[in-house]
Amino acid sequence: MPVRAAGPVQGTPKVLANGPDLVAVEVTVEPGEQVFPGHYPGFPIFPGVCVVEYVHLGALATAPAPGLRLEAIESTRFLSPVFPGDQLVVELDWQRKGDSWRCKATAGTGRGRAAAVRLRFAEGSAQ
Repeated sequence: MPVRAAGPVQGTPKVLANGPDLVAVEVTVEPGEQVFPGHYPGFPIFPGVCVVEYVHLGALATAPAPGLRLEAIESTRFLSPVFPGDQLVVELDWQRKGDSWRCKATAGTGRGRAAAVRLRFAEGSAQ
């Protein structure tokens, strides 16, 4: 199992589908996530940066080419809150753009869409 860098989340996305028509991962937002005690006491909400990190980890798990690395977070839009115990499902759409890969993703819970995220990846090692 590969060693992962430290990050704001504790779970690992599970790949649901990785085919030409659908790429999707899911992860349960565990109530024990280390971010909840301070965000917000008495009314825990999963921080947006943590949703983006799960999108990033899901993208890496379904990458269309080996050795991709995150180059930029192009855009994020948070649409509804994510709470402890939610099942977060991320659908990803990969597109090759010149020397880069773009990943458009939608993250949602049982209540509907929670976030839309666009990431850009590069091949090879950092310059």
